[in-house]
Parts: sequence; structure tokens; C-alpha cells
Amino acid sequence: MRKLAIGIAASGALALTGLVAPVASAADSPDLVFSAVTVNSGKAIVVGTTATVKVPVTYTLTRPSDLTVDYKTTFVGVLLYRGTLGRMTNEVEPEALPTCIPAATTDTTVTESCKETLVISPEDSLYSASDATTWKAAGLYSRMDQDEDGSDGHIHLGYDFDAWGPLGSGVQVKRAAKLTANASPEPVRKGATITVTGKLTRANWDTGTYTGYTSQQAILQFRAKSSTSYTTVKTVTSGTGGALKTTTKATKDGYYRYVFAGTTTTGKATAAGDYIDVT
Repeated sequence: MRKLAIGIAASGALALTGLVAPVASAADSPDLVFSAVTVNSGKAIVVGTTATVKVPVTYTLTRPSDLTVDYKTTFVGVLLYRGTLGRMTNEVEPEALPTCIPAATTDTTVTESCKETLVISPEDSLYSASDATTWKAAGLYSRMDQDEDGSDGHIHLGYDFDAWGPLGSGVQVKRAAKLTANASPEPVRKGATITVTGKLTRANWDTGTYTGYTSQQAILQFRAKSSTSYTTVKTVTSGTGGALKTTTKATKDGYYRYVFAGTTTTGKATAAGDYIDVT
């Protein structure tokens, strides 16, 4: 179970409310306002099968001036979740302290400009294809009151958790895609038919591997040896196992590649250009 920076297990906090975790009443909850929340600069988060992805988060926090946040027994930050605020089906919590710079103060409030980094590990944070969806942001406040010195025959562990959300417009988490291209035969005579094959795969978080992505459109492009830009040749649909295959006429020396624009659940991908010598 992942833990907040102050050492509290927040992933089960809401479910435990009313059972073993103390409940902070609305009157006891701090008056915090999270605004201007931006996750990953507004771009989709694309995650593969092994590498962790660092996600920048910026936000403005307005808090009571008499509220102490020491990041030892009290913690404020922004997390990502899917599901509902009261029943998160998955979440990614901050594991490091945010950096906050005072922006304005009044007699009763302090407004800070904050930034933090969330770390998404495909092995620890994402469990299935259902995680490839729109995630929401929530502001959080947690407070721990503990006395673990049992020398007097008594210990105490008190924990409060507050969350505000959803905040901002949400962010899409996508499965990373890979794409290959191979043109043959080579060399080839001008005007002869060449075959361009390839494969479109995407991250499978269940297995930790890349698997074929079928029934998807990929664009075949060509760049002449003397050119710096690609032009579209045709559109090809991936078949079994994500296989791509089509034919075209050889006209001049150059590079062939496939380009996949991505979907709502899967990131875009571009194959490396494969050079073919036309004689």
C-alpha cells in the first residue's frame, strides 16, 4: 500500500472513515482552497510497462494564516484519482514534499503558489486497461497525532484526512504505443512494387508487456532522400497482433515509416524511417 510523505496510509483512509479512523467534522476541517490546478501542463500522461513517469502538478493554495503545515505531522498536496471522491478506485499520492512560495497574505489567509511531482510507476500505480481513462485531481490535507511511547502503558494514533475535488479539468492517462516499419525488397528497381510491413503494439499493464493493437489506422509516409519532410502515401489498418502490411511503387531513394495518431486510451507513436535503395 502506498503511503503519504508523512507516513499515513491514505489509500484506505476514506474506506476506513467511521470504522477505525477518527472522523474530522466539517467544523474541524481546515478551510483550504485549491485553485488553478494544472496536471502535466495539461497534456495526457503516457505510461509504458517499466519506466516511471514524473508528472508535474502546479496549483494555488489559500489557507488560514494560523494553520501550520509542517509536513511532519500535517501535510497538504494534490493527488490524482479515478472513481469518485468518496470511493477512489485508484489513486496516485504525492510521495515528496511540494514547493510552495507565498504569493499574497491577508490578516486571516495566506495564498501560496505550489508545485509538486507525482510519480506514476506502471508496476505499482496502474493495474489494468481500465486505468487508461480520465483521472481527476483532488486537494488533500492530512494530520497525524501520535504517541507511540508505550512506556506508560498507553499509545495513541489519531488521523484526519480531508479531500477536495474534483479540481481542474482532469487528465488523461494513456497506454504507451510502439510502432515499427520495414520496406522490402531492397535494393529495388524503379517502378517495382515494394511491401511495407510493421507492427503496432501498446502497453499491457496487466502483463507488463506490449501487445498487438488491432483494427487501428496507421498512416504510411515517405520521405525522399533529398527531402527533410514526410508525405502521406496511404492509410493502413492494423490486423491480427497489430500487424501492418501494404504495397506501393518504388519511385526514388528514401525512407518509409508508419505513424499512429493515438486514441483516447493510447498514446501516439511514430516508427523509425526504413531506407530503401531504388536503382
